[in-house]
Amino acid sequence: MNRFLQHSGVQYPIIQAPMGWMARSQLASAVSNAGGLGIIETSSGETENCKAEIEKMVALTDKPFGVNLPIMFLHDDSMLKFICESGVRFVTTSAGSPKKFLAPLKEAGIVVYHAVPSLDAALKCADAGVDGLVVEGGEGGGFKNPEEVSTLVLLQAIAEKVDLPLVAAGGICDGRGMAAAFALGAEAVQMGTRFVACAENPAHENYKQAIINAPTDGTYMLNKTSTPCVRALKTERTAEYFSAGKMPMEAFMTIKDLYFGGDMEASIALAGQTAGLIDDVKSAEQIIQDTITGYKEICARMNNTDF
Repeated sequence: MNRFLQHSGVQYPIIQAPMGWMARSQLASAVSNAGGLGIIETSSGETENCKAEIEKMVALTDKPFGVNLPIMFLHDDSMLKFICESGVRFVTTSAGSPKKFLAPLKEAGIVVYHAVPSLDAALKCADAGVDGLVVEGGEGGGFKNPEEVSTLVLLQAIAEKVDLPLVAAGGICDGRGMAAAFALGAEAVQMGTRFVACAENPAHENYKQAIINAPTDGTYMLNKTSTPCVRALKTERTAEYFSAGKMPMEAFMTIKDLYFGGDMEASIALAGQTAGLIDDVKSAEQIIQDTITGYKEICARMNNTDF
């Protein structure tokens, strides 16, 4: 059994990404019930709502699930304290140094994986004592490192230097991507955009359809010379930001109008390059089963390759 499966207790080494507002109990419980690791987000900043969503998970699934703690987005330590007392056993941390979070999380018996966008960050987090790393390549959606190192390269670089379980994130939406990631040293994969176009995701159908309609070059990297740098779908609004070379933070104030109201010009539709590979909405169970089936078929074919 690989190390991620030992740490998480799940059936399949597939994590659903902690997408703001969307990664709540409806989606996360469906992923966990299907054998993956559902993750509850806290990046929305809606602390009390997120706590309620974590509590709902206990009623919706008897399978393992996790919570993401995005360090720079947490206004105080109330969510950290809640997680340490909640019975949650798996946490991903991101957006900052995990050092100050590690001691209380470890004392509570929680496994901690930190999301890293570079080899340097991976080495620092390994030294800090994390249990594993989520390796985020530039293909992924949402908040990104403006230095666009692909998952293909970054995963190899980190695997060569760090002896920790690695979760590949960015550019993966099916069994082909999973097989490639495992060949490069990953022990699990994290998928975000694929789980936006998921039946149990509460996002508006317009958002899901925009992902389905997107070509392989259907995203922009925005705000590369400032903070935050993000990858998002190409729309009239994001085209303006891309041309201007900057993006106002106010753009995020109306993101729920896009996510749940369906107005694709209301804000920024975060998505990864895998939008160009996704052509339908599937249930969480279908996504996971199709991914595992595809992965196994590719591995079997590779095992039979003779040069």
